Amino acid sequence: MIIRSFWQRRLENAWREAPIVWLAGVRRSGKTTLAESLGEDRTHFVNCDLPIVEDQIASPDHFFRDIRKPVVIFDEIHQLKDPSRLLKIGADMFPRLKILATGSSSLAAGRKFKDTLTGRKRTVHLTPVLVDELPFFNDAPLAKRMLHGGLPEMLLAPEKSASFYREWLDSFFARDIMNLFPVRSPEKFNAMLEYCLRQSGGLMETTKISSSLGISRPTVERHLRALEAAQAIVLVRPFHGGGQKEIVKMPKVYAFDTGFVAFARGWDPLRPDDFGLLWEHLVLDYMRAHLPDLSIRYWRDAAGREVDFVLSRGRDAVDAVECKWNPAHFDVTSIKKFRTFYPRGRNFVVGPAVREGYLKEQSGLLVEVVGPSGLLGGEGALSSSR
Repeated sequence: MIIRSFWQRRLENAWREAPIVWLAGVRRSGKTTLAESLGEDRTHFVNCDLPIVEDQIASPDHFFRDIRKPVVIFDEIHQLKDPSRLLKIGADMFPRLKILATGSSSLAAGRKFKDTLTGRKRTVHLTPVLVDELPFFNDAPLAKRMLHGGLPEMLLAPEKSASFYREWLDSFFARDIMNLFPVRSPEKFNAMLEYCLRQSGGLMETTKISSSLGISRPTVERHLRALEAAQAIVLVRPFHGGGQKEIVKMPKVYAFDTGFVAFARGWDPLRPDDFGLLWEHLVLDYMRAHLPDLSIRYWRDAAGREVDFVLSRGRDAVDAVECKWNPAHFDVTSIKKFRTFYPRGRNFVVGPAVREGYLKEQSGLLVEVVGPSGLLGGEGALSSSR
């Protein structure tokens, strides 16, 4: 079993704050394996896909009272009829227990989760395999991570299989959407998902989507909310100060996994021009995993100048993050324009081959060239890369 120690620490830290941890993530991202890696000696594992489980938990107080281990895991808990009540009783009546609930969509997204669990739960969003986890996955090359994606099963496969991606897409609606969201047309919903995969990394223009797919704008917006809640897409919203020269409403859409982006676009094998966009996806995953409390935005002005990501670290200081497959080809024009609006903050260029971060001055702008881990430090140039 592959031990994903970073995510184990995230779960343990979350339990220090609340008795219930909701482990969310798309299907086959490794939620069950991560839960099992916590160890049989300390966990009581419940597979909620099994019909008999409903009978076993019919009396929640008796169920929890019989558990002798410190951690109880409800895998795929959204399959139960009343999961919210079960979690609430466990947290309130049995404070000695730590509870882990896994599911493909967010806890608040489903209609089954009616009762509030405010103050009782924390959410951990499991991403596909991160760039710094590759050594644990047979030392998979970065190019393979981009082409195959980060779902463990496909990343570990010797060859890319189109049937894996097609089967995942075909089953996604039935297992993760149909029972949780009021979607009337599976065909239009699936067309919307595939559109997002093909357009991943670009601006999400609802009017254009509506026209292209023959779906009303309200339906497009409902489908986007369902896809975002189910972790299939990430919407990165614009950073702005209300100026007329900045994009203020239109989000960018990122698919959950580079393998599905490559599959939807027919990128096999990858060409040099493909790496930049896919690297941008991996940097976003890294920031979402390692900086979960920071708001991640992008910036764009009316002239089309764009900064890939913007991180708000304080009241007035905002960091600009540019993702470059080859940092030597970085153009500072967009960040320089951004700094005319927001002068305070650090400027990062994130590249895949940067082991030791370094400072670079270009056109009067000071830039920190780093690997993804260089984004994690606090104040001070390159404090995190040493």
